[in-house]
Amino acid sequence: MAVVPTRTPLAVGRTAEVFAWNDDQVLKLFRPGWGIANAAHEAEVARALYAAGVPMPRVDDVIEVDCRAGVVYERISGPSLLAILRAHPQQLRPVARMMAETHARMHERSITGLPRLREVLARRIQAAPCLPTAHTHAALDALDALPDGDALCHGDYHPDNVLLSARGPLIIDWENAALGDPLADVARTLLLIRAGAVQTTSPAMRVPMRALTAVLNRFYLRRYRQLHPYAPERLAAWELPVTAARLSEGVEVEEAYLLARIRRLVRSATSRI
Repeated sequence: MAVVPTRTPLAVGRTAEVFAWNDDQVLKLFRPGWGIANAAHEAEVARALYAAGVPMPRVDDVIEVDCRAGVVYERISGPSLLAILRAHPQQLRPVARMMAETHARMHERSITGLPRLREVLARRIQAAPCLPTAHTHAALDALDALPDGDALCHGDYHPDNVLLSARGPLIIDWENAALGDPLADVARTLLLIRAGAVQTTSPAMRVPMRALTAVLNRFYLRRYRQLHPYAPERLAAWELPVTAARLSEGVEVEEAYLLARIRRLVRSATSRI
């Protein structure tokens, strides 16, 4: 069994840590409880996407390290868009444009064999433990009224999952890839960016972070809509099911925010009936 060469991760996420692995590779090491089947599934999806020309790192191997499952990827020399924003906040507009352009190009693809996003969202809404029953039904009813679609959707697209490389922007963390309406993926991105401000630990930073994320979302959405025009109400209709599905992921710091937003969305939908 392999051993991680260094115990200092390059990046830390909710489901995995990323370590240096040789000079030109990284190891995405899943946390205990995410078994080898999860790693093998991610690697299979990643290989299919890479072979289809999706802008992403090459996947090299699936291994087990210290009784944890891992996927070995090509190492990309370049910062994430989030790292660029943190170091150079004045780059917010070009970062937002790059986010939108990369996302829009991704949504022009369709890869066979991926799960259906509507089905993924339905399962997650039903699995959200703290979602009141009435709100579960409201979110599922809203989902039933929405279109399906065959666009490649990332499912976790945000500035820290886009790396700026010599080959251009590359997208990482494809474990949630699915086929569906691209506006569902856009709604998820907007939610993740807003939720990032909620996770800010410093109370003094929460207000400026919310203002920053609001501007980032506005610039991102403006550019995306230029490339893929849509009716605003179509995007708004995805917010309730996407927000309800997020609750199933157990991010405790977001729970109160998500529940409050769901209550507002349900009240707004009820008032229009």
